[in-house]
Amino acid sequence: MNRIERRVPLSGPAEIEYLDGDFKIRKPGAFVVCAATGVQIPIEELRYWNVDRQEPYAGPEAKMKRLEQLGELKRKA
Repeated sequence: MNRIERRVPLSGPAEIEYLDGDFKIRKPGAFVVCAATGVQIPIEELRYWNVDRQEPYAGPEAKMKRLEQLGELKRKA
């Protein structure tokens, strides 16, 4: 690619394999969808995921919410 050419911006969801401390992009895209909230997470902002479930999360609060949704964490009264 030379300096004059421009890359087409990615759009749509990406397909990602979540690994321990890293992830591998299987299909390029602009974002993934948070498993807890449904919000779109830009790939460059992806920091939280579950390797066993292969799920991305928008942040630590979203991960806690997902654990509650799955019945794996109960809120303290």
